Amino acid sequence: MNCEQEKEEITSGLAEAVLNMDEKRVVELCKKVLEKGIDVYTAITSGLTEGMTISGERYNKGQYFVPQLILCSDALYTGLDILTPHLKTQRNAVKRKLIIGVVEGDVHDIGKNLVKVMFTAAGWEVYDLGCDVKLERFGEEQRKIKADIVGLSALMTTSMLAIPKAIDILRRSEPAPAIIVGGAPLSDQIAKQYRADGYAKNAVVATRVAEKILKNKVSQ
Repeated sequence: MNCEQEKEEITSGLAEAVLNMDEKRVVELCKKVLEKGIDVYTAITSGLTEGMTISGERYNKGQYFVPQLILCSDALYTGLDILTPHLKTQRNAVKRKLIIGVVEGDVHDIGKNLVKVMFTAAGWEVYDLGCDVKLERFGEEQRKIKADIVGLSALMTTSMLAIPKAIDILRRSEPAPAIIVGGAPLSDQIAKQYRADGYAKNAVVATRVAEKILKNKVSQ
């Protein structure tokens, strides 16, 4: 087996290990990436990220469910913990930034955590504020971090009423970010009513919504 074939085998093996929710195999292959001098960025994007993307597609088709997606994300993060410290500085410099959190009054964070995984897998720098986040904190963190996108999540009809207030706060921030919202009680129509820039019905489409928003901003 030549070097290129070995690189391909290890990279595809990482994707398969994430899909199979096999953390032990992910660790073994990540160590091989470092031992063989394989480009870490390639291993992350074509290996770990690819596996997470496919698992997300299976979730979207009803072939995987939330428990499987969470286990896949555990495998992904196991690999990222090993490989990310070895990324070259210039790789990190071009990352787009996302702030994400569940609005105050709501402690349901499974959906938010899945969105975090998908953005991380797509190469974003993610700042997770957790759940039950005070609305003023979104603005405070935006002024410090200067994120491209802020994601607001609510899983209850009572807590979703805080979202337009959070959006008003973020609109007054400098720089003002683009805003996407998501959660069970929300819809595209409600997102427009709240003056959000986009609505993500699930974790899989969230990154695509964010990319589309940023692309439209550039073309304006």
